[in-house]
Amino acid sequence: MTANTNRRAKRFYNCTLSEKFLYTSFLLLVGLGYLMAISYLYVTHVNNDKQPGLSVEDVANSYYGNRSGTRLEAAIRGSMAGNIDEADREVMVAWLKDGAEQEHFDKDIKPILQKNCLACHVQSSGMNLPDFSTYEGIHKLAEVDTGMSIASLLKLSHIHLFGISLLLFAVGSIFIQSEVNVWFKRTLVLSPMVAVFVDVLSWFLTKYDSHYAIVVIVAGGVLGGSMALQLLISLYQIWFLKKPEQADAVSETY
Repeated sequence: MTANTNRRAKRFYNCTLSEKFLYTSFLLLVGLGYLMAISYLYVTHVNNDKQPGLSVEDVANSYYGNRSGTRLEAAIRGSMAGNIDEADREVMVAWLKDGAEQEHFDKDIKPILQKNCLACHVQSSGMNLPDFSTYEGIHKLAEVDTGMSIASLLKLSHIHLFGISLLLFAVGSIFIQSEVNVWFKRTLVLSPMVAVFVDVLSWFLTKYDSHYAIVVIVAGGVLGGSMALQLLISLYQIWFLKKPEQADAVSETY
């Protein structure tokens, strides 16, 4: 007997109601999660260049660093900006620019830290954060900002690669049941996978050359755009795709 190598391509109109509910709820949660991720990236990067709005410089400062400032200044203007008011921030920045000398720490800086930071930045918190209760602890961050460390990049990269690739596999497995041009489908399934690899690679490149920050943005845009198209097309066709007259014909167009 000769094996039949043709396969019937499953489409959304073949799905049971339970499958449609499962796919819809999953895709909606993925979409919401992605919006939350974009919002988080915005609020943690937007103030890195000390200018309003998100820019290429904001992204570059995250990975390459702001070589004209210190790591502590980058933090209180960027990811930690919401935890300190403007007046206290400027006092700390002025202290950092004056050389972060110890003689002004106890009088001017420690009260600000006690009010805004020491709930978390002490050894007793158990949160594995820098200790700001002493001059020695905070002075480690009063150095030129060279961006994210290699150790942090490696940690973030493996989480990103494992997590996003599994997520894209799940979304793609649902999307291939859609009825669209086969080459468009293949491109849309492959492009976010490639974009994730390029995105992570560009983090390391930007660490050593700030010009690669534009690659981070472009790769992130390709990832987000292609995934959004998969979500929207799938959500529409799950409920509105009609079974064509020739649907029983053998098809290989996945």
